[in-house]
Amino acid sequence: MKILVTGAAGFIASHVADTYINAGHEVIIADNLSGGTLENVHPKAKFYLMDVRSPLLKEVFEVEKPDVVNHHAAQMSVTLSLRDPSFDADVNVLGFINLLENCIKFKVKKVIFISSGGAIYGEASEYPTTEKYSPRPLSPYAVTKCVSESYLYYYHKQFGLNYTTLRYANVYGPRQDAHGEAGVVSIFINKLLNRETPTIYAYPDQPDGMVRDYIYVKDVVQANLLALDHAENDFLNIGTQEEVSTSRLYQTITKAMKTDVLPHKAGPRPGDIRRSCLNCEKAKRILGWAPKYNLEQGVFETYQYFSAKHKKK
Repeated sequence: MKILVTGAAGFIASHVADTYINAGHEVIIADNLSGGTLENVHPKAKFYLMDVRSPLLKEVFEVEKPDVVNHHAAQMSVTLSLRDPSFDADVNVLGFINLLENCIKFKVKKVIFISSGGAIYGEASEYPTTEKYSPRPLSPYAVTKCVSESYLYYYHKQFGLNYTTLRYANVYGPRQDAHGEAGVVSIFINKLLNRETPTIYAYPDQPDGMVRDYIYVKDVVQANLLALDHAENDFLNIGTQEEVSTSRLYQTITKAMKTDVLPHKAGPRPGDIRRSCLNCEKAKRILGWAPKYNLEQGVFETYQYFSAKHKKK
Protein backbone atom coordinates (compact mmCIF):
# COMPACT_ATOMS: atom_id res chain seq x y z
CA MET A 1 0.00 0.00 0.00
CA LYS A 2 0.98 3.66 -0.26
CA ILE A 3 1.80 5.29 3.08
CA LEU A 4 2.41 8.96 3.84
CA VAL A 5 4.72 9.30 6.86
CA THR A 6 4.96 12.79 8.32
CA GLY A 7 8.15 13.77 10.12
CA ALA A 8 10.14 10.91 8.57
CA ALA A 9 13.33 12.93 8.23
CA GLY A 10 13.43 12.81 12.02
CA PHE A 11 14.34 10.18 14.57
CA ILE A 12 11.51 7.69 15.08
CA ALA A 13 9.55 8.24 11.87
CA SER A 14 12.62 7.68 9.68
CA HIS A 15 12.98 4.20 11.19
CA VAL A 16 9.25 3.61 10.62
CA ALA A 17 9.56 4.68 6.98
CA ASP A 18 12.54 2.34 6.51
CA THR A 19 10.56 -0.56 7.95
CA TYR A 20 7.53 0.12 5.75
CA ILE A 21 9.74 0.20 2.66
CA ASN A 22 11.52 -3.01 3.67
CA ALA A 23 8.08 -4.62 4.06
CA GLY A 24 7.27 -3.76 0.44
CA HIS A 25 5.14 -0.64 0.90
CA GLU A 26 5.46 2.60 -1.08
CA VAL A 27 6.40 5.48 1.22
CA ILE A 28 5.92 9.22 0.80
CA ILE A 29 7.51 11.55 3.34
CA ALA A 30 6.39 15.05 4.32
CA ASP A 31 8.81 16.89 6.61
CA ASN A 32 9.78 20.55 7.06
CA LEU A 33 13.29 19.57 8.27
CA SER A 34 12.89 21.64 11.45
CA GLY A 35 14.15 18.73 13.52
CA GLY A 36 15.19 16.18 10.93
CA THR A 37 17.76 15.76 8.20
CA LEU A 38 17.77 14.46 4.64
CA GLU A 39 20.43 11.99 5.76
CA ASN A 40 17.64 10.07 7.51
CA VAL A 41 15.40 9.84 4.43
CA HIS A 42 15.35 6.43 2.76
CA PRO A 43 16.49 6.66 -0.91
CA LYS A 44 13.39 4.75 -2.04
CA ALA A 45 11.00 7.19 -0.35
CA LYS A 46 9.48 10.14 -2.19
CA PHE A 47 10.23 13.29 -0.20
CA TYR A 48 8.25 16.52 0.07
CA LEU A 49 9.68 19.49 1.95
CA MET A 50 6.40 20.31 3.61
CA ASP A 51 5.03 21.65 6.90
CA VAL A 52 1.87 19.90 8.10
CA ARG A 53 0.31 23.33 8.65
CA SER A 54 0.80 24.37 5.02
CA PRO A 55 -2.22 24.79 2.72
CA LEU A 56 -0.03 23.17 0.06
CA LEU A 57 -0.29 19.88 1.91
CA LYS A 58 -3.45 19.18 -0.09
CA GLU A 59 -1.32 19.01 -3.24
CA VAL A 60 0.70 16.15 -1.76
CA PHE A 61 -2.54 14.26 -1.08
CA GLU A 62 -3.93 15.11 -4.50
CA VAL A 63 -0.84 13.81 -6.31
CA GLU A 64 -0.02 10.81 -4.10
CA LYS A 65 -3.45 9.67 -2.82
CA PRO A 66 -2.05 7.68 0.14
CA ASP A 67 -3.94 4.71 1.56
CA VAL A 68 -2.57 5.28 5.07
CA VAL A 69 -1.16 8.29 6.90
CA ASN A 70 1.34 7.71 9.72
CA HIS A 71 1.58 10.98 11.65
CA HIS A 72 4.80 11.49 13.60
CA ALA A 73 5.47 15.16 12.78
CA ALA A 74 5.18 17.26 15.94
CA GLN A 75 6.60 19.92 18.18
CA MET A 76 7.93 17.43 20.73
CA SER A 77 9.80 19.50 23.31
CA VAL A 78 8.05 19.76 26.69
CA THR A 79 10.30 22.69 27.60
CA LEU A 80 9.43 24.61 24.42
CA SER A 81 5.73 23.92 24.93
CA LEU A 82 5.94 25.53 28.38
CA ARG A 83 7.70 28.54 26.93
CA ASP A 84 5.48 28.94 23.86
CA PRO A 85 2.20 27.04 24.17
CA SER A 86 0.68 28.87 21.21
CA PHE A 87 3.34 27.59 18.82
CA ASP A 88 3.00 24.13 20.32
CA ALA A 89 -0.76 24.12 19.65
CA ASP A 90 -0.29 25.60 16.18
CA VAL A 91 1.93 22.70 15.08
CA ASN A 92 0.43 19.83 17.06
CA VAL A 93 -3.27 20.67 16.89
CA LEU A 94 -3.89 22.94 13.89
CA GLY A 95 -1.31 21.03 11.84
CA PHE A 96 -3.06 17.78 12.69
CA ILE A 97 -6.48 19.18 11.78
CA ASN A 98 -5.05 20.25 8.41
CA LEU A 99 -3.83 16.69 7.92
CA LEU A 100 -7.18 15.17 8.94
CA GLU A 101 -9.12 17.44 6.60
CA ASN A 102 -7.01 16.19 3.72
CA CYS A 103 -7.44 12.60 4.86
CA ILE A 104 -11.22 13.00 4.57
CA LYS A 105 -11.11 14.87 1.27
CA PHE A 106 -8.83 12.33 -0.38
CA LYS A 107 -10.39 9.23 1.21
CA VAL A 108 -7.47 7.96 3.28
CA LYS A 109 -8.31 4.53 4.69
CA LYS A 110 -6.50 4.87 8.02
CA VAL A 111 -4.48 7.22 10.21
CA ILE A 112 -1.82 5.96 12.62
CA PHE A 113 -1.41 8.75 15.14
CA ILE A 114 1.54 9.01 17.50
CA SER A 115 0.64 10.16 20.98
CA SER A 116 2.67 10.20 24.19
CA GLY A 117 1.97 7.81 27.03
CA GLY A 118 5.08 9.25 28.66
CA ALA A 119 3.39 12.66 28.93
CA ILE A 120 -0.42 12.57 28.79
CA TYR A 121 -0.96 10.49 31.95
CA GLY A 122 0.86 13.07 34.08
CA GLU A 123 1.69 12.03 37.64
CA ALA A 124 -0.41 8.87 37.41
CA SER A 125 -1.48 6.95 40.51
CA GLU A 126 -1.58 3.66 38.56
CA TYR A 127 1.74 1.95 37.72
CA PRO A 128 2.36 0.63 35.20
CA THR A 129 -0.35 2.88 33.73
CA THR A 130 -3.04 1.30 31.55
CA GLU A 131 -5.03 2.91 28.76
CA LYS A 132 -8.07 3.01 31.08
CA TYR A 133 -6.38 5.66 33.22
CA SER A 134 -7.74 9.14 32.45
CA PRO A 135 -5.06 11.47 31.04
CA ARG A 136 -3.83 14.19 33.39
CA PRO A 137 -1.55 16.32 31.16
CA LEU A 138 0.94 18.54 32.97
CA SER A 139 2.43 20.40 29.98
CA PRO A 140 1.04 22.13 26.89
CA TYR A 141 2.74 19.42 24.80
CA ALA A 142 0.79 16.72 26.65
CA VAL A 143 -2.42 18.75 26.31
CA THR A 144 -2.01 18.90 22.51
CA LYS A 145 -1.64 15.12 22.35
CA CYS A 146 -4.86 14.67 24.34
CA VAL A 147 -6.69 17.19 22.16
CA SER A 148 -5.42 15.52 18.99
CA GLU A 149 -6.66 12.14 20.19
CA SER A 150 -10.11 13.71 20.69
CA TYR A 151 -10.08 15.23 17.21
CA LEU A 152 -9.18 11.84 15.78
CA TYR A 153 -12.13 10.27 17.57
CA TYR A 154 -14.40 13.01 16.21
CA TYR A 155 -13.21 12.48 12.62
CA HIS A 156 -13.81 8.75 13.01
CA LYS A 157 -17.35 9.21 14.33
CA GLN A 158 -18.27 12.02 11.94
CA PHE A 159 -16.59 10.85 8.75
CA GLY A 160 -15.72 7.18 9.29
CA LEU A 161 -11.96 7.75 9.27
CA ASN A 162 -10.27 4.70 10.77
CA TYR A 163 -7.33 5.13 13.11
CA THR A 164 -4.88 3.59 15.54
CA THR A 165 -3.28 5.72 18.24
CA LEU A 166 0.07 4.60 19.63
CA ARG A 167 0.98 6.14 22.98
CA TYR A 168 4.76 5.90 23.19
CA ALA A 169 6.84 5.61 26.31
CA ASN A 170 10.32 7.25 26.15
CA VAL A 171 11.81 6.13 22.85
CA TYR A 172 15.57 6.08 22.28
CA GLY A 173 17.98 4.80 19.67
CA PRO A 174 20.09 5.68 16.61
CA ARG A 175 19.33 9.02 14.89
CA GLN A 176 17.87 10.52 18.06
CA ASP A 177 18.36 14.24 18.36
CA ALA A 178 19.79 15.36 21.68
CA HIS A 179 16.90 17.57 22.83
CA GLY A 180 13.79 17.07 24.89
CA GLU A 181 13.29 14.83 27.90
CA ALA A 182 13.07 11.70 25.75
CA GLY A 183 16.48 12.52 24.27
CA VAL A 184 18.33 11.80 27.50
CA VAL A 185 20.07 8.67 26.11
CA SER A 186 21.55 10.54 23.16
CA ILE A 187 22.35 13.53 25.38
CA PHE A 188 24.32 11.40 27.85
CA ILE A 189 26.15 9.45 25.13
CA ASN A 190 27.11 12.53 23.12
CA LYS A 191 28.30 14.43 26.15
CA LEU A 192 30.49 11.52 27.25
CA LEU A 193 31.88 11.12 23.71
CA ASN A 194 32.75 14.83 23.77
CA ARG A 195 34.37 14.41 27.21
CA GLU A 196 31.74 16.55 28.87
CA THR A 197 29.99 15.73 32.16
CA PRO A 198 26.27 14.93 31.89
CA THR A 199 23.73 16.18 34.44
CA ILE A 200 21.13 14.07 36.22
CA TYR A 201 18.06 16.10 37.22
CA ALA A 202 16.32 14.90 40.38
CA TYR A 203 13.82 15.90 43.04
CA PRO A 204 15.39 16.16 46.52
CA ASP A 205 13.36 13.20 47.79
CA GLN A 206 14.09 11.18 44.63
CA PRO A 207 17.90 11.44 44.31
CA ASP A 208 18.25 8.79 41.59
CA GLY A 209 16.34 11.01 39.19
CA MET A 210 13.08 10.69 37.29
CA VAL A 211 11.69 7.24 36.61
CA ARG A 212 10.84 6.43 33.00
CA ASP A 213 9.89 3.58 30.69
CA TYR A 214 12.62 3.51 28.02
CA ILE A 215 11.83 1.63 24.81
CA TYR A 216 14.21 0.98 21.93
CA VAL A 217 13.22 2.40 18.56
CA LYS A 218 13.43 -0.96 16.76
CA ASP A 219 10.67 -2.27 19.00
CA VAL A 220 8.56 0.82 18.34
CA VAL A 221 8.70 0.44 14.56
CA GLN A 222 7.35 -3.10 14.80
CA ALA A 223 4.25 -1.71 16.52
CA ASN A 224 3.83 0.74 13.63
CA LEU A 225 4.09 -2.11 11.15
CA LEU A 226 1.48 -4.21 12.96
CA ALA A 227 -0.81 -1.19 13.32
CA LEU A 228 -1.34 -1.14 9.55
CA ASP A 229 -3.71 -4.10 9.88
CA HIS A 230 -4.71 -4.20 13.55
CA ALA A 231 -6.11 -2.15 16.44
CA GLU A 232 -8.87 -0.48 14.46
CA ASN A 233 -10.15 2.69 16.14
CA ASP A 234 -8.27 2.03 19.35
CA PHE A 235 -5.36 3.44 21.35
CA LEU A 236 -2.45 1.44 22.70
CA ASN A 237 0.48 2.01 25.05
CA ILE A 238 3.86 1.14 23.53
CA GLY A 239 6.56 0.63 26.16
CA THR A 240 8.40 -1.98 28.20
CA GLN A 241 6.53 -1.91 31.56
CA GLU A 242 9.94 -1.50 33.24
CA GLU A 243 10.67 1.45 35.53
CA VAL A 244 14.18 2.85 35.06
CA SER A 245 15.63 5.74 37.06
CA THR A 246 17.91 8.28 35.38
CA SER A 247 20.78 7.03 37.55
CA ARG A 248 20.28 3.44 36.41
CA LEU A 249 20.08 4.61 32.80
CA TYR A 250 23.31 6.56 33.24
CA GLN A 251 25.06 3.55 34.78
CA THR A 252 23.92 1.38 31.86
CA ILE A 253 25.35 3.91 29.41
CA THR A 254 28.70 4.30 31.20
CA LYS A 255 29.02 0.51 31.38
CA ALA A 256 28.44 0.21 27.63
CA MET A 257 30.97 2.99 27.01
CA LYS A 258 33.49 1.62 29.55
CA THR A 259 33.80 4.92 31.36
CA ASP A 260 33.47 5.93 35.00
CA VAL A 261 32.69 9.65 34.69
CA LEU A 262 30.49 10.76 37.58
CA PRO A 263 27.52 12.95 36.59
CA HIS A 264 26.59 16.39 37.87
CA LYS A 265 23.39 16.60 39.91
CA ALA A 266 20.74 19.30 39.62
CA GLY A 267 17.16 19.95 40.68
CA PRO A 268 14.13 19.17 38.49
CA ARG A 269 13.27 21.25 35.44
CA PRO A 270 9.82 22.76 34.79
CA GLY A 271 7.49 20.06 33.52
CA ASP A 272 9.55 17.13 34.86
CA ILE A 273 7.24 14.26 35.79
CA ARG A 274 8.56 12.19 38.68
CA ARG A 275 7.53 8.78 37.44
CA SER A 276 6.16 7.25 34.25
CA CYS A 277 5.75 3.63 33.20
CA LEU A 278 3.26 2.09 30.77
CA ASN A 279 1.30 -1.12 30.97
CA CYS A 280 1.46 -2.66 27.47
CA GLU A 281 -0.68 -5.76 27.86
CA LYS A 282 -3.32 -4.33 25.51
CA ALA A 283 -0.75 -3.97 22.69
CA LYS A 284 0.38 -7.54 23.30
CA ARG A 285 -3.20 -8.78 23.12
CA ILE A 286 -4.43 -6.74 20.14
CA LEU A 287 -1.27 -6.31 18.05
CA GLY A 288 0.55 -9.46 19.08
CA TRP A 289 3.41 -7.12 19.88
CA ALA A 290 6.01 -7.17 22.65
CA PRO A 291 9.40 -5.45 23.02
CA LYS A 292 12.39 -7.66 22.19
CA TYR A 293 15.26 -5.41 23.31
CA ASN A 294 16.23 -4.94 26.93
CA LEU A 295 17.81 -1.70 28.13
CA GLU A 296 21.39 -2.99 27.90
CA GLN A 297 20.97 -4.19 24.30
CA GLY A 298 19.28 -1.02 23.14
CA VAL A 299 21.77 1.29 24.85
CA PHE A 300 24.73 -0.63 23.42
CA GLU A 301 23.41 -0.40 19.84
CA THR A 302 22.67 3.30 20.34
CA TYR A 303 26.19 3.91 21.65
CA GLN A 304 27.69 2.08 18.67
CA TYR A 305 25.76 4.35 16.30
CA PHE A 306 26.80 7.61 17.96
CA SER A 307 30.36 6.40 18.44
CA ALA A 308 30.67 5.70 14.71
CA LYS A 309 29.29 9.17 13.91
CA HIS A 310 31.67 10.76 16.41
CA LYS A 311 34.69 9.09 14.77
CA LYS A 312 33.72 10.55 11.39
CA LYS A 313 33.94 14.12 12.69
